[in-house]
Amino acid sequence: MSRKLLDLWVGCFVALGLASVLFLALKVGNLSAANFSETYQVTAKFANIGGLKARAPVKSAGVLVGRVADIRFDAESYEAVVTLSLDGRYRFPKDTFALILTAGLLGEQYIGLDPGGDEKMLAAGDAIAKTQSAVVLEKLISQFMFNKASDGPSEK
Repeated sequence: MSRKLLDLWVGCFVALGLASVLFLALKVGNLSAANFSETYQVTAKFANIGGLKARAPVKSAGVLVGRVADIRFDAESYEAVVTLSLDGRYRFPKDTFALILTAGLLGEQYIGLDPGGDEKMLAAGDAIAKTQSAVVLEKLISQFMFNKASDGPSEK
């Protein structure tokens, strides 16, 4: 094999490796080009969003139905306002419940949608009224420790 042909094959292999690394980086960062064709946006207010970030998945029944588009703080109600960008193929009832869930014990946080039974559907610009904030592990541990401390020493 000639030197030029060998250099060509090495160059192709390096280019393929760089493309693979780029693809994996985009997948890990949730920045892949899997944009939904037609979306509509709804908002939901939460007292505590925990570690929820923009571009986090929005799932219903385990299926990806959208992404978190924006997170901002409402200075009047002192709550976090989360804007959800939902795929236009999926419509949800007006009484849908939005929960902030965690994938696994310490995994990423995402929004889960539990559909209600209302006949009217959410439209672009609507707000989800029923929400449940994130469960903060540190808060649970401190409540457990406080409860144990208030029980006093156990008698044997």
